[in-house]
Amino acid sequence: MNHPFLLLSGLAAVALALPGCFNLEATGKTPAHPDRALIWSDEFDGDALDTTDWNFELGDGCPNLCGWGNAEKQLYTRENHRLVDGHLIITVRKEGEAYTSTRITTKDKRAFKYGRIETRAKLPVGQGLWPAFWMLGQNIDEVGWPRCGEIDILEYVGREPGQVFTTLHTEAAHGDSGNSKVSRFADIEEGFHRFAAEWTEKEISFFVDDQLVYTFKPESYTEAVWPFDQPFYILFNLAVGGNFGGHNVDDSVFPQEYIIDYVRVYAAE
Repeated sequence: MNHPFLLLSGLAAVALALPGCFNLEATGKTPAHPDRALIWSDEFDGDALDTTDWNFELGDGCPNLCGWGNAEKQLYTRENHRLVDGHLIITVRKEGEAYTSTRITTKDKRAFKYGRIETRAKLPVGQGLWPAFWMLGQNIDEVGWPRCGEIDILEYVGREPGQVFTTLHTEAAHGDSGNSKVSRFADIEEGFHRFAAEWTEKEISFFVDDQLVYTFKPESYTEAVWPFDQPFYILFNLAVGGNFGGHNVDDSVFPQEYIIDYVRVYAAE
């Protein structure tokens, strides 16, 4: 739901973690779906992010989209990420009066149409934090949001512990009226979890640790209802505050880390 104009509400909670003191759980980098054709992946095995696949989106979104369309508080930089032991780590910090973080996208470099899009990640926790794994239509610069469509595979907000949000935004239903599902997992803040979307010509289904949490299959497939017949690109980011993340931020939790083991795109079945 890292998109313009999202407005949702929720309760406040705080959970603490100690960045830099985590154990990176080994995956062996074995495919989670060995029977599926792997179209593309990033296992984050190198020393630096592969900029042939990824872009950095920087700053506060101004002048065109100040606060990234959601009244978010963070400034995005290149410096708030690193690769360690096959993991991408996005660190959010409080630096003086500012919050800094990182946002990366595959826009104009990698885009996908149909298939399974999956990540394995460990979430940051704390009031005001808002990590996301999502997709936007490649035609966003031509038609704008929400006509381009948006697929939110994972969103978590620190003010709503134990919950994962999955949402689709279209011209017909977007912002606080988007096609959304809230799923509750008591242990979602503990360790790594897999988050995925299965995308076909007629429906999109969302999974957490291979558990189906939501399927969107509309009654009609007009452009306003179903913009999901074109390529979409991938985004990872860690936001602070905002209309969805919550305007009350607990500064005592910083720094926090969003740890991403991999991102994989499998062919449609």
